Amino acid sequence: MSHYLFDRTFDIYFPGVYNGNITFKETFVEICDVDRRTRAQLKREPFNKNKKNTMIDFLKLHSELAAYAEAKWEGERVTLSNESVYSRYLTFTDRIDGKEVTSQLWAQRKTNGVLDIITVDGKIVAFSNPGRVSSEIAVVKGYEKLTPLVKYDDPLLSKVQYGINHLGTVFVPTRDGVNLATEVFLPDGLQPGEKVPAIVVRTCYGKERDVHRCWHWTARGYAFVIQDVRGRSDSDGILEPFQNEREDADDLFNWIVAQEWSDGNIGMWGASYLGYTTTAAATSGNPHLKTAISEVNVGSPFTDTARRGGTICSWPLLCWTLAQSMSNRTDFAVFAGESISVEEAVTHRPITEIPEKIIGKKSGPWDLWREHYHYDDFWKHSDNTQHSHKIKIPMLIVSGWYDGDALGVQETWRFLTKHDVPGRRIILGPWPHNLNAFRDCEDLEFGDNAVDYDFDTRIIRWFDRYLKGIQNGEDKKPRAMYYVVGENQWRESEDWNPLESKLVNLYLASNGSANSMFGDGRIVWQPDSEPGFDSYIYDPLQPIGERGHVKPYHCNHIQLRSDCLVYDTEPLSTDVAMAGNVYAEFYASSSAVDTDFIVRVSDVDEKGIARKISDNVIRAEFRKGFDKPELLEPGKVEKYEMEMYFNGYVFKKGHKIRIDITSSNYYEFFPNTNTGINPYEDPKPVVAENRLYHGKEYPSHVKLPILYGL
Repeated sequence: MSHYLFDRTFDIYFPGVYNGNITFKETFVEICDVDRRTRAQLKREPFNKNKKNTMIDFLKLHSELAAYAEAKWEGERVTLSNESVYSRYLTFTDRIDGKEVTSQLWAQRKTNGVLDIITVDGKIVAFSNPGRVSSEIAVVKGYEKLTPLVKYDDPLLSKVQYGINHLGTVFVPTRDGVNLATEVFLPDGLQPGEKVPAIVVRTCYGKERDVHRCWHWTARGYAFVIQDVRGRSDSDGILEPFQNEREDADDLFNWIVAQEWSDGNIGMWGASYLGYTTTAAATSGNPHLKTAISEVNVGSPFTDTARRGGTICSWPLLCWTLAQSMSNRTDFAVFAGESISVEEAVTHRPITEIPEKIIGKKSGPWDLWREHYHYDDFWKHSDNTQHSHKIKIPMLIVSGWYDGDALGVQETWRFLTKHDVPGRRIILGPWPHNLNAFRDCEDLEFGDNAVDYDFDTRIIRWFDRYLKGIQNGEDKKPRAMYYVVGENQWRESEDWNPLESKLVNLYLASNGSANSMFGDGRIVWQPDSEPGFDSYIYDPLQPIGERGHVKPYHCNHIQLRSDCLVYDTEPLSTDVAMAGNVYAEFYASSSAVDTDFIVRVSDVDEKGIARKISDNVIRAEFRKGFDKPELLEPGKVEKYEMEMYFNGYVFKKGHKIRIDITSSNYYEFFPNTNTGINPYEDPKPVVAENRLYHGKEYPSHVKLPILYGL
């Protein structure tokens, strides 16, 4: 069926850089690519996603094009025939052929990743795909200033004026003689003797995966250097996660500044594990590293990924480890749990055999971690906190409330603050691990502004300021910018935690029967004068399981169980807003010599649905510190303290704030056997009776960072 989008050509811009054009034909998509070195237009040919890497899935879009063409783009909300949902959001105004024209940006809702639409007079003139690493816009020629491309018109932004000169693969030696595969991209057309700053990425996922997402920096006058970490893809050596990233980055920086094209200024960018490599590089203290941007960064392994709270992490760690262990290249089907059984992976015993059982071979990282159950020099070497005093450079930290590595981000910000690192800045949105690509998470709806159209340009400005010295004001911005879910507004603060929030203690109380959401647990504003406790039976063979991790999942199925203690406020008389880190301080005992405690905060709406807001876990053996393991004396009351996941959130009037305490979630960490025996030795589990104490003598409570309402 013919429609107006057929035979219409759209120019493609990738973070503001022209990247060819596509035309939707009736039976195929035609592309006219550009040579990235000369910027010359190439011949037209059918679009092949294996040859041309784009963020927008043009083939999928082509298959659904009729739904977009036939939609009536009017009103406040539009639902297409393919069930895509759009909300009226931004407008842009420009003059075209002497006439003032206003466009309408429609924000996509209820989807993982967004494809926004820009219309003029009800007709589509552009498609926009924002995201974490970069963004892409396809626009009809002449309508560029009626789209978010206007963000790139900032006169203080580095201009797009270079092609890309790919120097190819170079093997950079490390201090211990391992050669690491490194790709170098220079601005094409540099004059003899002209030098440029470099932006570095170090990846465990293969250089080819990130080259197409980062090359736009070169067009703006930066060298772009990307390296496979040791043991991955084209690099030599053996992967020992976290262990060599500091020293290997230091060696790479020294190699870069010895090149004739380097002006001696280096910046680094990374997200997830690449965020860990970035933060670890900053702890090297290399004088040539002038700034770094670390997004959703994996934290030190005993804080975040491998041993969160002293436990042994299960699926969040297994998925990555098994995917890295298939070969020297990441198996993303394993990573996503698509080609293996997740349930079998997290329930197989002994845990030492999981890689052989699930992927049919041993895993070097898994065996390495097995050798170090306790926090020792091995873990200390990869603990960024131990080396953070060497960080002297401005760092931009970016994460979200529903990011699985948020504890790593909190760790990074904690030591940047401790050492008062100048120029540090943090941005926290309502996002999962894939930043800036969600306006909804589970059944929570955020504002259309949850996608930040200044995301890309802010990163460019940051590097411009600290690598090129452009006075663009990026160093004058407030230290913290964060999004409050429920207000659905961005706020700014001169620090993080926000200076405008205050910690309020929510004390636990009961008549001795707080078991499940139907028990008598309650939250009070002062500890009861009389002591009390609640107890539950934790059986490691009957653990709780929830795959939601940090998402705002419904908690009711957990809170129905008798091995979960539940405490509620009365219905709130007004909205209560929080923003910042959450902390727990509680008193507990166990009949066993070791056990785990999970503390969770949830929001209970008028229908009784409880949505998770924050949580964390602590293994009792490490209650006095990871470096001070000590088993329990059965029955002895002990004090526990933990930092939980941060959030910015409004508990609405009529809702309840709920705190629950339990001992397991086998999708996040392997159940504690309660034996005190190294779990890698496959001890036979024992059942524990765990008690939570409250009252004036044992004032167990959670600290919420309250903006207003309490």
